[in-house]
Amino acid sequence: MSIPTSSSAPQPERFDRLLQRAESLLARIEAQLPPVATLPDWGKTVACRWKVRQGRGALTPVRLLHPIRLADLTGIDEQKARVVANTRQFVQGRPANNVLLTGTRGCGKSSLIKALLNEFSGQGLRLIEVDKEDLTDIAEIIDQIVGRPEKFLVFCDDLSFESGENAYKALKSALDGSIAAPPENVLIYATSNRRHLMPDYFADNLETARADNGEIHPGEAVEEKVSLSDRFGLWISFYPFDQEAYLSIVAHWLAFFGCRPKAIAAAGREALNWALSRGSRSGRVAWQFARDYAGRAGQTQDNGAARAKKRKASP
Repeated sequence: MSIPTSSSAPQPERFDRLLQRAESLLARIEAQLPPVATLPDWGKTVACRWKVRQGRGALTPVRLLHPIRLADLTGIDEQKARVVANTRQFVQGRPANNVLLTGTRGCGKSSLIKALLNEFSGQGLRLIEVDKEDLTDIAEIIDQIVGRPEKFLVFCDDLSFESGENAYKALKSALDGSIAAPPENVLIYATSNRRHLMPDYFADNLETARADNGEIHPGEAVEEKVSLSDRFGLWISFYPFDQEAYLSIVAHWLAFFGCRPKAIAAAGREALNWALSRGSRSGRVAWQFARDYAGRAGQTQDNGAARAKKRKASP
């Protein structure tokens, strides 16, 4: 008669031990995973960022919105009017286009998007900011908001791509290249310093051929670069400010920070020197100068914040 060994233990007992070990292992793995994200309450949340942690993306509410208003954006009246009209059509349920804002740095492209949110959030406009690296998740983001009563802008700031990036292809599909119909409550607004969102190389022109009748046929490389920007229905270009427009923006922000008219008038020469040292007369440079000048003049940041709060409360 043989003596039983551990290897000859009854099968049910061995199965129970294996099951316990498997459950213990799964518990340890689950403890390392990020918690399952809850969907934001869009009735109370105006803007979210799509954040990816440990391979899992989630919509994270923005708790402190930028207070900039459309009235703060001067020197870009034509661009502002076209984007405002498109956004108004969107929130009113009428046909509207995806928008690409391109051109000079610091001239109000991103600020215009922020101001649109402040202008139309009361009419149901919501915004989701997505980094370029996370655009591969854009289909998942849209799935979470499609069919909702709110109108959503998916916002990609400072967008540019290199050849072959996966995010480039994902954005193309989201704009106008998927078998699924584009949702009626979602538009994509993007800003970029590049009109075609990708670098242009002289070598691209080597693929251009000329027919006998003189017709020019762009090569496939050029076609690929243009194909993404071409899917935005509305292209808005921004240009450098002249001296008069720059000084007007400086005066606006100095008044915003509480500087008196006499101090504002005296700041012109210093504002021009500031722009010269930065190599740019842009809205961003004007804002940075105004903060420096007002701070040195003894104005507090609370002055500007109080004015912004007062304007936001007014109809």
